[in-house]
Amino acid sequence: MKIRVERDALADAVAWVARSLPNRPTAPILAGMLLEADGDGLTLSSFDTTTSAKVTLPASVSDEGTVLVSGRLLSDIARSLPNKPVDMVADHSKVELTCGQARFTLQTLPVDEYPSLPDMPTQTGTVDASTFEKAVGQVFVAAGRDELLTVFTGVKIEINGESLSLLATDRYRMALKELTWNPSAPGVEGNVLVPGKVLADTAKSMTSGDDVTISLSTTEAEGEGVAGFIGEGAKGSREATTRLLSQAFPKVRHLMDVNATVSVRVNTADLLAAVKRVSLVAERNTPLRMRINEDHIALEAATGDQAQASEAIEAQVDIVGDEQSITDAGFNPHYLLDALTALDAPYAHFSFTLPGKPCLIMGLATVDGDPLVDYRHVIMLMRLPN
Repeated sequence: MKIRVERDALADAVAWVARSLPNRPTAPILAGMLLEADGDGLTLSSFDTTTSAKVTLPASVSDEGTVLVSGRLLSDIARSLPNKPVDMVADHSKVELTCGQARFTLQTLPVDEYPSLPDMPTQTGTVDASTFEKAVGQVFVAAGRDELLTVFTGVKIEINGESLSLLATDRYRMALKELTWNPSAPGVEGNVLVPGKVLADTAKSMTSGDDVTISLSTTEAEGEGVAGFIGEGAKGSREATTRLLSQAFPKVRHLMDVNATVSVRVNTADLLAAVKRVSLVAERNTPLRMRINEDHIALEAATGDQAQASEAIEAQVDIVGDEQSITDAGFNPHYLLDALTALDAPYAHFSFTLPGKPCLIMGLATVDGDPLVDYRHVIMLMRLPN
């Protein structure tokens, strides 16, 4: 193999592919990164038996070939190279890399022992890249991080014709985003559970192109198969696949159906800033109290007798029925901050029912407008001390 490639393109591609390398590979060969040079350019790929990543970038190929080298080492080297063209020459035992006056020699790994990357599933549809990245971020914030509860670390993707829904929950909060996309066939349906972190990282990395192609194994047995994503952009073609989570996602959509007895409309930026300030004194595992009044809300938090904070914010409060059923609400301050940050709307609409029951948060384009139902965030309220 003999090629020349631009330094920035190589460094970017190697860094992205290296993210899929396992930290503790079950076999030493999985720590390798596969380099394939042919008429299409240079393709780099990695695979940990669960998740794969592949990038194809332009390159001047004098001799075609395939080699396998240490992925972490190549990533460190590529990041440190000077801003000059990179020449790579490889034989069966080593790869020589030259960039300006810098020269490196890397030992190769046996290519024939490297596992084959999974095939990309049949294309299911396409979606605007920036829209998809934003939607995944809004939902992933509510996904669990406990690897022992694997099902809650996933994001459920639901397809119904031109509607694409993303849903995640960690049992204490839940986020749902619904958007329009371009299905490959009318009336396509399916439900799959994708590892949340893989989905979030992939969506972020494919924003350089216009669209992301999504390929899902939408079988009747939920979680069976592979999810694939393809992005075409200035940084080359990027492909990622991941095994779907096999567990059945809990039926939680009904928690979005909140019949509010009290609703609060408030400026999102004002509330977000106030929550950040007041929560500075919030003791760990204690709630941020929201007191609901006729024309404003008041936030309160404390660390025992050592520090207290409070702040009032103008709000529009609507009471359904003859009397107010909830006057105080207890929020996990981190969950509330995450929800308000993900909301991406000028105003926030809170729907309350009873103390200790879920609170539904949606966005508002104007303080008097209808809630924007395409994004809904539910937070379980905390018990308040007497």
